[in-house]
Amino acid sequence: MSELINNSTERKKRLKELILKLHTGESQEVVRQQLLKSLSQIPYGEVVEVEQELISEGLPAEEVLKLCDAHSAVLDGKIDLSSSKKIPDGHPVDVMIHENSELKKVALEIDILLNEISHDNKINIEAAILKLRGLFNSLFDVDKLYRRKEYLLFPFLESQGITGPPKVMWGKHDEIRELIKGSIELLQTPSIKREELIASAEIVLFPAIKGVVDMTKKEEEILFPMALDKLTDSDWYEISKQSLQIGFCLYDPQKEWKPEWANEDSINELNKTGQNIQLPSGSFSVEELLAILNTLPIDITFVDRNDKVKYFSQGKERIFQRNRAILNRDVRHCHPPASAHIVDKIIEDFKSGREDQAPFWINSGDKMIHINYFALRNDKGEYLGTLEVSHDVSGYRKLEGDQRILSYKK
Repeated sequence: MSELINNSTERKKRLKELILKLHTGESQEVVRQQLLKSLSQIPYGEVVEVEQELISEGLPAEEVLKLCDAHSAVLDGKIDLSSSKKIPDGHPVDVMIHENSELKKVALEIDILLNEISHDNKINIEAAILKLRGLFNSLFDVDKLYRRKEYLLFPFLESQGITGPPKVMWGKHDEIRELIKGSIELLQTPSIKREELIASAEIVLFPAIKGVVDMTKKEEEILFPMALDKLTDSDWYEISKQSLQIGFCLYDPQKEWKPEWANEDSINELNKTGQNIQLPSGSFSVEELLAILNTLPIDITFVDRNDKVKYFSQGKERIFQRNRAILNRDVRHCHPPASAHIVDKIIEDFKSGREDQAPFWINSGDKMIHINYFALRNDKGEYLGTLEVSHDVSGYRKLEGDQRILSYKK
């Protein structure tokens, strides 16, 4: 019998039978025990093929979606990754694995804190909820990773005839997004009691972090090895070049990957082309504009009309550090939860036209930091977004008299 079980056809047939047993309601533990008795490690490609076959044979994708968590739990630790390809530094898959690592750290923090709340009735519940809000805001950054998969990776897989698994995984993305949104809404409930939070955690909070962590396993054990087998370097290069338009999840790639044969300029080098940007009062090359924005003695951050962070300047001495993981992130999630209501108020006032700027200033050590938010509008007065400008004004406050002769700052 072992000769048959080790045969790919028989192995897939047996795997399909076990998945359909889950469909008929048999318990995960019973099926897992049968799996352990019947099969050695299962090549990841066969798992994908079986899922695709089930959909092709008429099992609705929605039904496969329901089974997705169940058969993932049954297969946990039983998928053979020995034949999967090595991943270069900076490759889109390498980036996604790093993002998964950061997501699992956040999920673990949430899990630890929720268990503390459950077992310590003396815990400061207000402070704990505030911390949970920040952690779930960070967790929702997973949306950028999921959108890169949906809009960049899945189309290439579908062009190879692999349509079922992406459809199922996209459905799981939507479930996880809703769980995280529900968690954030729950944690914003005024005066929520400890007992209410504990009861709700089992329904929403724990399932949200479990969904995120389980998805990292599905990606790293099935999706990524399969995609590495099916996609060419040219496909991955297209994914890499377009990834920055969507943004990265809790991680800023430290290295840019491109195939050895690629003779296009890198993403950074493209900024140094001679292409001109023509404006009503003059023009710049991209290189000149970049130099101007990064030389101004201020920090600039642009948030578009949809409240997403789209750009930040990269001066030598930024006041507030930024990395590319914030790009395309909701601006509310880039601030501590305690100040989220202030961000909401500014955006609401700018969009309604009630206000055009919102200045603040704070003392930070020996520095006086002036921060101003400006509403950006077009010629018709329509709201385009918000510009945040931060500036260390300490030096200006110390000025006295005049300086009318040339004197370079040392």
